Parts: sequence; structure tokens; C-alpha cells
Amino acid sequence: MFAPVAGFGVTISSMFRPSVTEEYPYEKVPTQPRYHGRHQLNRYADGLEKCIGCELCAWACPADAILVEGGDNTADAQYSPGERFGRVYQINYLRCIFCGLCIEACPTRALSMTNEFELSGPTREGLIYEKQDLLAPMLDGMLAAPHPMVEGTDDDDYYRGDVTGPTEGQVEWVRKHRPDDPTLKTAQPQDVTPTGGRR
Repeated sequence: MFAPVAGFGVTISSMFRPSVTEEYPYEKVPTQPRYHGRHQLNRYADGLEKCIGCELCAWACPADAILVEGGDNTADAQYSPGERFGRVYQINYLRCIFCGLCIEACPTRALSMTNEFELSGPTREGLIYEKQDLLAPMLDGMLAAPHPMVEGTDDDDYYRGDVTGPTEGQVEWVRKHRPDDPTLKTAQPQDVTPTGGRR
């Protein structure tokens, strides 16, 4: 007898609660810490990019919203530790469903999701974000890529987090090849041992 009424228990109990209206966009309520918003391509502490162009995020995307094309690092153009970097990186936010599967697929933790959710725009082309739109901002102390890896380290040292910032050798390399680079003013060289740990 009470089974039909019990089925509407949540509905009936909600009828007597006061309505809560968020006055967006005039009053912006903070999102939850793990909210899935706009993507971000992260950097290491010395400024090199974490993306290695492996395309695993593109393969994991159920909406086919990600396009990645890898490129080879060279001695004069080292963008990430190791042999490869993400030369082209695009996310089509007209397709993205913000599921986060791309984040789980990334082996170097290069991709993360921010709390930014205001992604509307006047054109469809503007919602296709390129690599320069997705790269994390340069923090104080970082040195803009390309530049060599920390002397005496390999990509494993970067993955373990042993690199804590640019070295004097990296700063000198950028000063020689790009003397007008604005990050030279804020770069904070670190003293690093050949194994990748700080002295």
C-alpha cells in the first residue's frame, strides 16, 4: 500500500526545501577542487614541457577531441626530456565531454584539468585550443623551452621529480641562443648534482 508513496519519497521531501539559486555570472560560486574544467599542459621545474607526444591521450579520448603530433627533440631544440615532444597539440572543446580519461592515460602527468569552466566563444574555430593556449604559464624561476636538459640527467630524473629548477648551464645556453628571452630575468639557477638531486 505504501510502496507507491515510498517511491516518491525523495520528490516529496524535496518539495518543502527552499530553492537555491546561484546568481551566475554576477556571483561566481567556486568549483570543487577536482572539477573537470579546461585542460592544461604542464611543465617541469626548469621549464621543459612534460608532454612527450605519445598520443595516448588522443587514443583514450572517447569523443575523438584530441589531436597530437609528436616531434623529435634535437640538440638545438630540446622541448621536453627524452627524444620526443608534442609538436602539435589540439583539443576541440566542441567535442570534449570532460570525462578525464585523457588525464588517466598520460604516462608523464603532462595533462591535467583546471577549474576553468567558462569556455564559450563567438566562433567555432575559437573553441579549438592549440598548444600555446593549453600550456601552463611560466612560473618564476622557470626558463622557457627550448633548452638542454639539466647536465648529467636523463628523462628518468625528470619523471622522478629530481629536477627542481634550471641550472646555470641552461641559463647560459638560452642567453647565448636567445639573448632577448624574457624568462632570463626571472630564472633562478639551481645547483644540481650529475645524478639529478640537489646538493
